[in-house]
Amino acid sequence: MRIALAAVASMTFAVSLVAQSPALPSDVNAESLSRLPVVARESLDAEGQRIYDFIGGRGGTPPKTGPGGVSLHSPAGAEAIQMLNQALRKTVIGTKYFEISALVGAREFDQQYEWSGHEPAALRAGVDQAAIDAIKFDRDVAGLEDKSATVILMGRQLFRGNHQLNAELWARAVRLFGPQGALEVTMIMGDYAMAAVMLNAVNQQLPPGRPALMPARR
Repeated sequence: MRIALAAVASMTFAVSLVAQSPALPSDVNAESLSRLPVVARESLDAEGQRIYDFIGGRGGTPPKTGPGGVSLHSPAGAEAIQMLNQALRKTVIGTKYFEISALVGAREFDQQYEWSGHEPAALRAGVDQAAIDAIKFDRDVAGLEDKSATVILMGRQLFRGNHQLNAELWARAVRLFGPQGALEVTMIMGDYAMAAVMLNAVNQQLPPGRPALMPARR
């Protein structure tokens, strides 16, 4: 009887979760939460399976959602993307400015999945809420510490208008981060912009339980 009651309770809870979850777009897969299905390891050739295991890391299985899961539809591309991202996480600019650069790339393409994952990561890395809000709400950077403001302004110049970085801002970035760091800021932005374009193309939805932290633009 207890087992039967537990089963009923579990089923009721599952139905409740489904009822609370927003309906997915008609072309979105219920497992991957995107327009592409989850890649099965057995569907890949030997090289693809090697890459699948590489993306899975110590856990063995790649994520079903997000860049790791989506990119496996192009295994060679998935490996290159993963290797680039892991290399950039060891940037000389440090975790704090890595996260600011990632948020800039995500926001410029209004990528909710990326943003909702990296805003909490940015807070954990010591990014001020004011800097996050400047990116999130496209606010003036006045009052922010110099390095944060510089990264945000670099993103705005590179992603908007004529997509050029002026000499003054480049020199400021080199002074603050060094030549390698200044370049790596742009590489991180580019990496997350690339992922954002990919995720937007497949209409990646948020996993259950992850709040949407990025508001729509006015």
